[in-house]
Amino acid sequence: MRKLLLITLVFLSTLSLAAQDIPEHISYTRIYDFLDELATDGIIELNSVAKPYSRSFIARKLVEAENNKSLNTRQRKELRFFKNEFALELKRLPDNFLEFRSKTSTLALLQPAYNYQDTLFRARITPILGMHVTVNGNGAFTKRWYGADFHGMIGKNFSVYGSLRDLSIDASWLKNNLPVSAALLARPSYLNDYPGYEYKESSQGGDFSDSRGGIKYSWNWGSVGLVKDNVVWGDNYHGSNILSGRAPSFPMLTLHLKPVSWFEMQYIHGWLVSNVLDSTRYYIDNTGAKEYRMSNKFIAANLFTFTPVRNLNLSIGNSIIYAEPNIQAAYFIPIAFYKSEDHTLTKGLAIENQNSQVFLNISSRNIKHLHLFTSVYADEISWSRFMPSSKERNPISYKVGANLSNFPLTNLSLIAEYTNSNIINYKHSIPAITWASNGYNLGSYLGDNSTELYLAARYKPFQGVDMSFSYSNSKHGNEYIYDRSAIRKIISQSSLGDITWSNQSLAFDLHVEIINNVYAFANVTYSDIKGYDLSSTSISGEIRKDAQGYLDLFTPKYLQGKNTTLSFGMSFGF
Repeated sequence: MRKLLLITLVFLSTLSLAAQDIPEHISYTRIYDFLDELATDGIIELNSVAKPYSRSFIARKLVEAENNKSLNTRQRKELRFFKNEFALELKRLPDNFLEFRSKTSTLALLQPAYNYQDTLFRARITPILGMHVTVNGNGAFTKRWYGADFHGMIGKNFSVYGSLRDLSIDASWLKNNLPVSAALLARPSYLNDYPGYEYKESSQGGDFSDSRGGIKYSWNWGSVGLVKDNVVWGDNYHGSNILSGRAPSFPMLTLHLKPVSWFEMQYIHGWLVSNVLDSTRYYIDNTGAKEYRMSNKFIAANLFTFTPVRNLNLSIGNSIIYAEPNIQAAYFIPIAFYKSEDHTLTKGLAIENQNSQVFLNISSRNIKHLHLFTSVYADEISWSRFMPSSKERNPISYKVGANLSNFPLTNLSLIAEYTNSNIINYKHSIPAITWASNGYNLGSYLGDNSTELYLAARYKPFQGVDMSFSYSNSKHGNEYIYDRSAIRKIISQSSLGDITWSNQSLAFDLHVEIINNVYAFANVTYSDIKGYDLSSTSISGEIRKDAQGYLDLFTPKYLQGKNTTLSFGMSFGF
């Protein structure tokens, strides 16, 4: 044991350059959009397949863009603004309004934060406080939250961070006899992109808390860490179909390596929440009653990106969901092909008892101002199903899209995205090993047997103000469970088949961040969300409902039918 510890310390000491790795959460969309814009305009080079980025990485990219003469006036102002947000990563104290400053620290009211820096330790503490109001013909509700965010950098290589926010929803002003639960817009079965939470329902609505954080050791070409966070894999502008980050954050071991300019690797091993009771695991309380525990559920996933030429990123990876009583050492091998490992570990069982996947992502910014991308998630592949004569279809999801930025008009981006997911994709016959955590699908928020067309025009008239107009047309077909006895017939059904649910939406978004960490937004969405009665004959494994039944399954009552919904609010922190 002492020899192993000594070897580890020697290895770590050889990783010399300063490179702290504190993830910038995916909810800070403005910085992610800005880096994407710089990359699409050819100002920086960016592999955008995996998020979150580290704050030190973002700071380096901002410095990389600083001397580029292609920046327009608004971009230069945005660059200065964001450099102030990532000042500690650039080894200086930020400039703030209404601040108290000493040689080693600042205490500011705007942006609200305490910053500290000396030769060994850099840290920031920011309060989190916000409120959103949502109103439509069904009444109004408020969403309020408070908490704090901390991150610290120790020496050259260690970093720690933590975030806690407590959120409550007050739906006392709902109308039309709607229950207060109608304002809880995120549920595992709902087909929307609201972040997933485990609500604690109350007489006024509900509340939840969200805690994220971790510790990492980093060097100039990689990092390892133990974190609890959200992860997005797959290029997208309106929800990834591989790892979308919508499910509640989960703990994971992470490994990130970029030893050369043309290769990068991401790896995670995570502890998911199965929501499936294990009848063999229970506590006994002081009355003698059994309190059952959930089945274990784990994910191992890797993603390798190759860059054969500048601005062309080819990514391939695979993953496995498993629910053994203990973690499996084979799934801690970051470069393994996990389906092959599964064949060895589960040989001799009647059915293969783990759930493996493969994915592919291609991103090209080789044409200045144009980002072209596609991502594929394959749950299961049989090459014979690709033959024109085969009625069966592989459970695959694919996304194709394009973003035209700052051409022909400056500060305007035009986005088009199409997503298609085949029947049974993301599902499994064993509930404990579906592609989900806390019941929320880890992939596309529309689940399987669905399509979506998304179009958007995003305009940034000046620094700190982002506007977008968008249209989405989403459809969900017949709903099936993974009935293994009837699976071949199920995947032989027509793609989409009967439409059970649809959502056409027009939206206007306004985001304002004039002062770092102080954020205001307004959104107006017209939506027409329908359920449908079916006339065709059902088959084994199909979940059959009437139009209202499908609406209740896929949409909160607050948003059912035709609505014009206004949301607005402000927050300190995100």
